[in-house]
Amino acid sequence: MNETDHLDLDADPTPVEKQIEAENIALAEEKWKADEEALAHAEMDKKQDSWTWMKEKKYATMFKEIEHRLEGALGTGQFEWVDRRVFDQVFDQRTLLSVYKLMQQGHIDTLDWPIARGKEAHVFHATTPNGVAAVKIFHTSNAVFKGLMQYIEGDPRFGGLRRRHHELVNIWVRKEHRNMMRMSNHGLRVPEPHALFRNVLVMDYLGDEDGPSPRLRDIEIEDPGPVFDELLNWLRDCWQKAELVHADFSEYNILWHQGEPRVIDVGQSVTTTHPHAEEFLVRDVTRLVEWAQRQGVDVDLAEAWPTYCIDHSSSNPTDSSSASSIISSTAPSSEGST
Repeated sequence: MNETDHLDLDADPTPVEKQIEAENIALAEEKWKADEEALAHAEMDKKQDSWTWMKEKKYATMFKEIEHRLEGALGTGQFEWVDRRVFDQVFDQRTLLSVYKLMQQGHIDTLDWPIARGKEAHVFHATTPNGVAAVKIFHTSNAVFKGLMQYIEGDPRFGGLRRRHHELVNIWVRKEHRNMMRMSNHGLRVPEPHALFRNVLVMDYLGDEDGPSPRLRDIEIEDPGPVFDELLNWLRDCWQKAELVHADFSEYNILWHQGEPRVIDVGQSVTTTHPHAEEFLVRDVTRLVEWAQRQGVDVDLAEAWPTYCIDHSSSNPTDSSSASSIISSTAPSSEGST
């Protein structure tokens, strides 16, 4: 018979067993701490390697020249509450040089706190000689841009693009700038762009001293019907006048600014000649209709409105003050269907 056959597995551990257990736990915790410290040192070494260029005299001089104007992004001075990791995520050599260039040109005075962040970019509150602005900094090391080629290929304005990542990012920034200019010139409510250099775009700040304007997604609209009409007009005018389609139209990309909707994030917008333009338009309108339905608006034009938009032959377009009047049919009721 084995010794283990006599063991009482339900018995309390003896003092010796308790001591052995405590020693094992201490050893495990010590190893865990050592592993954590090794990982932290590895991360620190990696970060230091990526910033060795800052030790070069010309870059050190440049950074010293603008450091006090980057307090918000650095999380120093009056901005100590800012997460320093934001700086490490966004500001590589290429980006700092771009910000420096825009400061030298007089387009940016100070770069303050982050007001929005996404997969492709961070947006910062900034000051300029003409007042406040928003500075959108596109990530230069994020592979997500490789999935956005569908919005560039087929756009005649950006032909012959080579697929090197930093060039793709720069093209995307130029594309957003040109789309905003084109929309703004046709009376569409978007932030007006002011300047760009490489992966940095300076544009209107939508907000006040308390913070940026909220997204349509985050507020309740007392009377959503007129807002739906206005946004429907926006899509129509964008297609017919600016000859663009937003291609990512949703409540997440619309800000509620001073009692009016303002459309943002137009980098992916394509011309009406793009091979997928009509597909993008149908998707945009469908999302708008779904938002309106969630707000209690009785509307269904996922098919009727795209047809109206695409028809350039109409010599008597619908009055833009009553966009919902073009809804001539609704989807049949599904009640009683099997």
